[in-house]
Amino acid sequence: MRRVFLRFLLCAPLLGFIAPIPAQNTKVELTASAAISLKDALDEIKQAYEQANPGVTIATNYGASGTLQLQIEQGAPVDVYISAAPKQMDALASKGLLLEGTRKNLLRNEVVLIVPKDSSTRISSFQDLTGANVKQVALGEPTVVPAGQYAKEVLTKLGIYDAVNAKAVLAKDVRQVLTYVETGNVDAGIVYKTDALSSSKVRIVAEAPADSHAPVLYPVAVIKDSKNPAAAKQFEDFLASPKGTEIFRKYGFSIN
Repeated sequence: MRRVFLRFLLCAPLLGFIAPIPAQNTKVELTASAAISLKDALDEIKQAYEQANPGVTIATNYGASGTLQLQIEQGAPVDVYISAAPKQMDALASKGLLLEGTRKNLLRNEVVLIVPKDSSTRISSFQDLTGANVKQVALGEPTVVPAGQYAKEVLTKLGIYDAVNAKAVLAKDVRQVLTYVETGNVDAGIVYKTDALSSSKVRIVAEAPADSHAPVLYPVAVIKDSKNPAAAKQFEDFLASPKGTEIFRKYGFSIN
């Protein structure tokens, strides 16, 4: 009996390798770069997702879609990208920077004209922006800010772009346009409907005709160089899930 016991002790270290190894708590960190018009909705979605997935942490990076596009082209570590127009996503796709099969149109928005809530300036239409009483109009920089791109399309379609552009105060992103109007630093501004709805300091005076600009689409995709493509795809799927779309609708977005 003693001999058998000693033999067991000698063999135990060799047998140890077949014992189950306790699972390690792996933490996944994702970075989502998104158009700043998505900030309020995406902050809430991020919180809901992290609560449902304790092992995942999502860092958000907001800005003008064109600025975020350039960051990705320059190698910024991004897992999921959501732009406020197809143009910026098309640019990344043309350079092979998107994970194949992950691009989809996620949301829609509308273009509106806003003024400070207590404004006494008589503005009730886009055409009124050409009046002598209107001194300054905030617009997003059209080369990098999709809201500025759509604003230019609207004003061009209405035949008043040159007149309004002469009064333009260009902003780095659509939220800066909103701030300029909120603070009364300009007479009016052109933003997305969701931005206007997020503020109690402005009021909408006109909505751009649907045929005056390209549809305001928000495409989403996983970036090809993501270090966690499977986790990034799961987060992208959550954005389009019933819970994700419920939150987006709460902030005024339409689901594509």
